[in-house]
Amino acid sequence: MKSFRFLSIFVCAVLFCSASIHAQVKLTKDTLDSPYFGFHFSTLFPSDDLSTENGMHDLYESPFLRFGIDAGWKTKSNWLMTLEGGLTIGNDNLRNRAERMPAAFSTDAVPFVIGSNGIDANATCYNRGLDLRIGGGRIFTLGRNNPNSGIVTRLSAGIMQQKTIFVMNDATAPQLEGDYARLYDHKRRGFTLTESIGYWFMSNYSNLINFYVAFEVTQCWNHSVRDYVIDNVMGLSGPDDTKYFDLIYGIKICWMFPLKGKTAYDYYFY
Repeated sequence: MKSFRFLSIFVCAVLFCSASIHAQVKLTKDTLDSPYFGFHFSTLFPSDDLSTENGMHDLYESPFLRFGIDAGWKTKSNWLMTLEGGLTIGNDNLRNRAERMPAAFSTDAVPFVIGSNGIDANATCYNRGLDLRIGGGRIFTLGRNNPNSGIVTRLSAGIMQQKTIFVMNDATAPQLEGDYARLYDHKRRGFTLTESIGYWFMSNYSNLINFYVAFEVTQCWNHSVRDYVIDNVMGLSGPDDTKYFDLIYGIKICWMFPLKGKTAYDYYFY
């Protein structure tokens, strides 16, 4: 009889403890600690009022398009370490081209680039840029359901180079090719600083649905890297010693791929 009572008390105690433990199980989604890479696309608008005269806004019509690659590391505490590179390109957007380099154009009512065969070379003149940036940031989560997503702020610094590209579509034009093109291409290089704020999303279920969208502001301090520059609009026929400042706004979209598994499920017993 005593054995039966003891067994009954033991079973009840086990069942009570088991129920108590299961009642305090807490299921949470963990933050992801992972490297990632991605592909980004941006539209860029140089400022008129806040940039130096004869900066990118005065040289080229906007917007420009920027394509590139993002890479970085997201920590469990939602800090970011980032590295990115981009290619900027315009669409036949050099302003006042005939006035800038009259020696390369005809004197017709509608000036054109004279090809080697004496006809219109159908030239396109656009800006192209390259940049490389390194930086960091932080994700501020907005809820408990997805601790890997939220408002993201980033700060990065790097170098940028831009110049004018001349492409002859119908004929050759020696006056805008080779070393002669360097007289007119406004090649510049300088230091950049970029601040951004946006939304960062990482899915709990799929490695393919991860992205961020951000508004970026870039400051660029640059200078000419050509020994001799010809630009009649700027009144230049010699070295360009001006230090330029460009303020550039942009909207950026990046599609990301984490290089580790998705968020884990952690069980806490207490």
